Amino acid sequence: MTMQTTDLTVRKSISVEVPQERAFDVFTAGFDKWWPRSHRIGEAEMAEAILECREGGRAYERGVDGSECEWGRVLVFDRPDRVVVSWHLQGDWKYDPDPAKASEYEARFIPQGDNRTLVEFEHRNLERHGAGAATIAESVGSDGGWGGLLKMFKEEAEASS
Repeated sequence: MTMQTTDLTVRKSISVEVPQERAFDVFTAGFDKWWPRSHRIGEAEMAEAILECREGGRAYERGVDGSECEWGRVLVFDRPDRVVVSWHLQGDWKYDPDPAKASEYEARFIPQGDNRTLVEFEHRNLERHGAGAATIAESVGSDGGWGGLLKMFKEEAEASS
């Protein structure tokens, strides 16, 4: 029996003109400052996007009405080198708590001198989303997905340094 898999992994990289620790902190603790309000799944307008800075912490949004919608869990929190987060949003942009159906993203922060950091980003295991996996990969890999989000992160990191 031959098994074929299609690699749907989305890879991006971006250089930011800030030290490694600063880049990591803006990406994680400063998540709310660069995450766009348009990227939400809740019915209420988003009040804030939250990434809890510890392994086992939640990635979620809080609506202006106090409602919360989970997006994933922090799997690895290794300051200032990398963070890995599970992604439980399916092709219909609904949350599925089953970890077997979750992909994950990882951001690695690689110093390139005192004031420059290369951020290597990978969203992988997208095939776990099943029939909607290719659609999710196309969406998160687009300029409206991680491509644009990483640019927003860069702008925030460099503006607030």
